[in-house]
Amino acid sequence: MTMLLNQLNPSIKALTVIVMIFALTLVFDPFTPLVYCLFTIAITFMFGKVDGKKYFLYFLPFFLIAIGMLWTTLVFADAPKNAANTVQIFLWEFPKEDVVVAFSLALRMLAFASLSLLFIFTTNMVDFILSLMQQCKLPPKIAYGVLAGYRFLPLMKEELGQIRAAHQVRGVNRATNIKESIQQYKRFVIPLLAGAIRKAERTAVAMESKGFTGDKHRTFYRPFTLSWKDWAFFLFMFLILFITIFASIQLEYFQWYKGQL
Repeated sequence: MTMLLNQLNPSIKALTVIVMIFALTLVFDPFTPLVYCLFTIAITFMFGKVDGKKYFLYFLPFFLIAIGMLWTTLVFADAPKNAANTVQIFLWEFPKEDVVVAFSLALRMLAFASLSLLFIFTTNMVDFILSLMQQCKLPPKIAYGVLAGYRFLPLMKEELGQIRAAHQVRGVNRATNIKESIQQYKRFVIPLLAGAIRKAERTAVAMESKGFTGDKHRTFYRPFTLSWKDWAFFLFMFLILFITIFASIQLEYFQWYKGQL
């Protein structure tokens, strides 16, 4: 049960995340994105196989950016319509409407981040590309090109390590300042590009020799199908958003986005 999110069809999962993000862009109050963000994080850990330490390491940059956006929005806000209605944050007083706008922006970003991380941490990228081909009719030429590039990334990292080791063996000194670092990476770029071009040519020849033509009407060794669980996940996430909005309306927090910046 804990791996339910990992077993869902990647295309439907991506569709769910995109629709939820679009729906949240139409909402502009602090309560709705906060509750939905907490709910999304809880769902990710309850029904997905996720490394908690790695998750919060990825979430931290979004949190810091949200804090920066919160502060800059408060400090550089336009003149409020009702300046007398203020809220005290630590030792400073800010107009209440500016505080609402600032928290709405920051929490909405965190809600987007939680939805994106739900998809990233519970989805295999190879499965996602294969699902796009089968469910969304992505052209195989594009799909397999992306897959080949994805496979090349760890190889290029390994090759970069070999180039660095070769330079050290030949007595090339390490960079000690920014100028030397730029020159050093220039020396790395040419052999990396040459190796990447050779790998791309070999991959293309290998695919053609095995009968790859880019035909859309092809069979798949790993077929992906849609089940009621995939659509249940979509409806469940939408239902939770609807309940959150309803609760926000009842508590008189809810606002549509009307250009409040």
